Amino acid sequence: MEAFASISHIILALPFLMFIFLGLCGNKLFKSNPNVAGWIGTAGLSVVAIVSYYIAIQYFWFEGKGSDSYQQFVLFNYEWLKMTDNLVISIGFMLDPISAMMLVVISTVSLMVHIYSLGYMHGEEGFQRYYAVLSLFTFAMMGLVVATNIFQMYIFWELVGVSSFLLISFYFIKPSAVAAAKKAFIVTRFADMFFLVGILILSYYTNTFDFLKLTAVSDGHATLVNNTMCGMTFMGLSVTSIAMFLIFLGGAGKSAMFPFHIWLPDAMEGPTPASALIHAATMVVAGVFLVARMFPVYFFEAHDVLTIIGYIGAFTSLFAAIIACTQTDIKRVLAFSTISQIAYMFVALAVSGYASEHEECLGYTASMWHLFTHAMFKACLFLGAGCIIHAVHSNEMNAMGNLRKFMPIAHITFLVSCLAIAGILPFSGFFSKDEILVAAFEHDKVLYACQAFVAGLTAFYMFRLYFRIFWYSENPAHEHHTPHEAPMNMNIPLIVLSVFTCFTWLDKVFPFFPEKITADRVGYELETNWTIAIASILVAVVGIAIAWVLYKVKNDKPDMIAGKVKCLYISASHRFYIDEIYLFITRKIIFGGICVAIAWFDRHIIDGFMNLLAWISRELSYDIRDVQSGNVQQYAMGFLLGVLAIALFAIYY
Repeated sequence: MEAFASISHIILALPFLMFIFLGLCGNKLFKSNPNVAGWIGTAGLSVVAIVSYYIAIQYFWFEGKGSDSYQQFVLFNYEWLKMTDNLVISIGFMLDPISAMMLVVISTVSLMVHIYSLGYMHGEEGFQRYYAVLSLFTFAMMGLVVATNIFQMYIFWELVGVSSFLLISFYFIKPSAVAAAKKAFIVTRFADMFFLVGILILSYYTNTFDFLKLTAVSDGHATLVNNTMCGMTFMGLSVTSIAMFLIFLGGAGKSAMFPFHIWLPDAMEGPTPASALIHAATMVVAGVFLVARMFPVYFFEAHDVLTIIGYIGAFTSLFAAIIACTQTDIKRVLAFSTISQIAYMFVALAVSGYASEHEECLGYTASMWHLFTHAMFKACLFLGAGCIIHAVHSNEMNAMGNLRKFMPIAHITFLVSCLAIAGILPFSGFFSKDEILVAAFEHDKVLYACQAFVAGLTAFYMFRLYFRIFWYSENPAHEHHTPHEAPMNMNIPLIVLSVFTCFTWLDKVFPFFPEKITADRVGYELETNWTIAIASILVAVVGIAIAWVLYKVKNDKPDMIAGKVKCLYISASHRFYIDEIYLFITRKIIFGGICVAIAWFDRHIIDGFMNLLAWISRELSYDIRDVQSGNVQQYAMGFLLGVLAIALFAIYY
């Protein structure tokens, strides 16, 4: 691993340098030919991807050779801030199974987005700025997943938030884009406040930020946390549970779990390739990665919090899936699909054991595996949606239909990704989602039933989307112009991602999964539970069949069904009015009620008291200003009287 220390710097340094160079110089140097900025950014990311793959393959193929256990390596660790001898914030690079896997995920999707954007963003004003922010986003995510300590993760966590704000608000002349960016920034900052408080509580008692110390396990306990926080309570609650729940809330905000989910659908206002980067493999999975990184602490010292995470995830996955069934904007369907699938990963972590013997660690492995597979097919879906929008100039399904005739590459790759997310054999999504269902079935039948139902809904709403785009209308609204296939620099990423979607379950081809990713870093053999697998396939087939009947050919059945469940349909199409509830609470209660009283108190009491002090000072100054008259005789008389007063005082006492 020492050989990796030097090249590992490239993974963090190169995207950051690309951001600085393109951000400061791109607009000046490449004003006449902005495409050069895109090619430079893409070339830099290609190097990062090659180095990431090299390190990951070396780690998985050779580090574990002859041993079932994978070690954690700190390739470099630079001291930044030293508070005490133990409480030190460092910037470093830690390599272990989940960070190696995330290097592959981030670099692959980011590279595909860079290539795709050469065509999609061609001619856009701010082209150089766009590629600069893409590089910043990649740098931030890389720094987050290789962090050696939780405070380094928090620093890059916030940098990811800044990058997403800049990407969502790329079209800053559109009020909707500005509003969406502010909404995402405020909601995630609110959640990050809890994350920071959780970090401070944890570090106060453990006296460290270091992941290796925090997650070290001995005798069935997270050693350091158990030794320093065991038995400590606050208001009857375990301090460890409080800290870990607050840390989870930070992850819930970033991963758009209920009730922090409201920012993600509106984030679609950004460019579609940026949506693929944010919603597929990077920002939204940061919360899942956080829980996976801290999993030993959750499992051994805060298992009650892990249970809560499971039920929040189950509710969120169902809630988002129902909403996705009613949306007509194709990017918003994919956004709610992302929320649902990320929640699936949280459920998998919640039903996982720690030791890999007898597949006790199946939930953890399944969660990370689904993170990997979902990143590939969801990125493919978003980029495919970008090709479709590029062809018909609309996000709405009503402007689409019969596009399979005009866009065969987009059609095939989109279909492959839909089959994968629906859990159809032999695509990668089947294997990863099936293992989640197996883990849920073995540990919590309620969660299994919920997730099995969500699997059926997922198949339904994804093929509703597929049929509405590529079949459905015999007289589509785009008849006034002929849709066309996207250029090859947009189609190549689709093809690459669909290949990943088809074959990532073959560990002989892609050596990153699944048996090598476990909570205790001890590999084991996975076996498909065909009873649950067949049941999940049947559920998916039923969902697809319903979508086939309702949406393959234009008919009145969807409207009839919507009319029979009108209340539910309208509520779901309006996202169950959660946004309206938030607006009512903030505008009417907080701003219109609480803040009015606070503002009155501030103006009349606080400002009034300060104004009173100013008035008293002014009046006193007017009264004593004659003391400074400039009359020398007056000063001499005052001096003499003062001396006599002091002398008399001294004689008397």
